[in-house]
Amino acid sequence: MALDKIKEKKPLEDIKVLEFGSFIAGPFCSRLMADFGAEVIKVESPNNGDALRNWGSSKYKGESLWWPIQARNKKCITLNLKGNEGQEIAKKLVKEADIVIENFRPGTMEKWGLGYEDLKEINPSIIMVRISGFGQTGPYKDKAGFGSVGEAMGGLKHITGYPDRPPTRVGVSIGDSLTAMFGVIGALMALHHRDHSPDRQGQLVDTALYESVFAVMESSLTEYMKVGAIRERTGTILPGVAPSNNYPTKSGKWIVIGANADNIFKRLTKVMNMEELSEDERFSSHNARGKNQEVLDAIISDWTAQYELETLTQMLDDAGVPAGGIYNAEDIANDIHYQMRDMILQITDKKLGELHMPGIVPKLSETPGSVEWTGPELGEHNEEVYKGLLGYSEREYEELKAGGVI
Repeated sequence: MALDKIKEKKPLEDIKVLEFGSFIAGPFCSRLMADFGAEVIKVESPNNGDALRNWGSSKYKGESLWWPIQARNKKCITLNLKGNEGQEIAKKLVKEADIVIENFRPGTMEKWGLGYEDLKEINPSIIMVRISGFGQTGPYKDKAGFGSVGEAMGGLKHITGYPDRPPTRVGVSIGDSLTAMFGVIGALMALHHRDHSPDRQGQLVDTALYESVFAVMESSLTEYMKVGAIRERTGTILPGVAPSNNYPTKSGKWIVIGANADNIFKRLTKVMNMEELSEDERFSSHNARGKNQEVLDAIISDWTAQYELETLTQMLDDAGVPAGGIYNAEDIANDIHYQMRDMILQITDKKLGELHMPGIVPKLSETPGSVEWTGPELGEHNEEVYKGLLGYSEREYEELKAGGVI
């Protein structure tokens, strides 16, 4: 039984996180921590809360289907940070916290008396994760920046799409998500440092949207600085690497096949019953296939178009050729591997009923994360936090409500 209890313990369950965030990057950062047991207290405006409560391309009975996922496992309170009384309450919360996360425009927290220097005086052990478009320093620090701007200036948008068309977006707010993940990484490193320092000194974690995107741009900068090469949009291909592309199937779906290594290419030609291709001087080596990429892709496309996606996938799996369908949400929902890996969770929401949402990433063997509840109502945890954590009396609590402070 003791061992079972140890395994059920979550790695961050003794960490208290205070989130001053809205939309995607800041809230996603704290959500990742909440999934692994951190007590996340999300602070929202008493009037309308996080705008994400009403976001999403699809709604159910007028309700956002994004909010229940983004705010899962969090405790939501309301607090007016624009007034002195609200700011003083925020400082009391900071005294109880390990991590503060915010994604306002630089200078906003300072205007409220809640900048890092202010928080450090209140709680020297505090770790503050600041997420912004361009960081807390530099000539662009005061510029407004959304994820799309970060993706553009970080270099990702320039290489996304087809060479004969304008740059396009990735399809999700990848800049926000990347920055949130770097924020988590920074917070965990800062926690490790704090908890192994004799004075338990906290620190500032400064994460910028454009930098988070730039950090995953591989060797593109080095290539330019050393030889003057600028990566461009290449559509679905990886230039000089073949076969590695999207190929059509009989029913109109698409499959990705990556068989550019010599030994894997030979396996592919065997499945295709075209083993002579591996001996053809146009395709017999990596460099040759790269030079004749278009011809080779046309041959493979003619072959894949004869089969259904499921049949192709099984044939290629059996042969050890990396391949996979280009999934939409329906494909993901029906995929047995997603289901067996607990990547599709069924959770009950108080307003929306049964919801399916993405599972926990990553998988930890001894201290796995979980989803305990979906996104709360505005101010749902006010009583628990103000009367429980901060010790306000019933009279004081009612006065805060009446005065519009919470």
